Amino acid sequence: MPDVPVLAPAQGPAGAEAAATGGKRRTPWLLIIVAVAVLTAGLGAALYLTHAFGRSAAASKAAASHKPAGPPLYLALDPPFVVNFQADQLVRFLQVSIEVMSRDAQTLDLLKNNDPVLRNDLLILLANQKYTVISTPTGKEQLRADALAAIRKDLAQAGGDPKKLEAVYFTSFVMQ
Repeated sequence: MPDVPVLAPAQGPAGAEAAATGGKRRTPWLLIIVAVAVLTAGLGAALYLTHAFGRSAAASKAAASHKPAGPPLYLALDPPFVVNFQADQLVRFLQVSIEVMSRDAQTLDLLKNNDPVLRNDLLILLANQKYTVISTPTGKEQLRADALAAIRKDLAQAGGDPKKLEAVYFTSFVMQ
């Protein structure tokens, strides 16, 4: 087979100059873009790893400082609380048995010694409830959180540490 000459595309002096400068210009910009992408990825990875390790160290410190000091101790606020309240032109009754939990015996002793104050504040709290609200599970949980806040406030006023009172439980909850 005879050799067939291949013709190169016709380029004038302007075309050759553009091809030469375009190739040279493209290479530095391509290198700069790749370098910026690599640096950005590396910086992002470094920040992620630093944040992840910092968070786990802080979480382990918090867990170590918040270890339970002992077994849970319970105090029943006897007798049960009985209040009446209005609901849709009807008089409704609510009977609630409440127990509090702490891991500190001195906190429970302080609560026993201030029982009249606790009972007063809890009776007022319970009597101001709406039947439609506390008849739902969400309403009961909100009432329990409000009772915990009220007892902690009374505990602080009595000179105790409110953080040592961990929970309030309704052991009986009857509405009529």
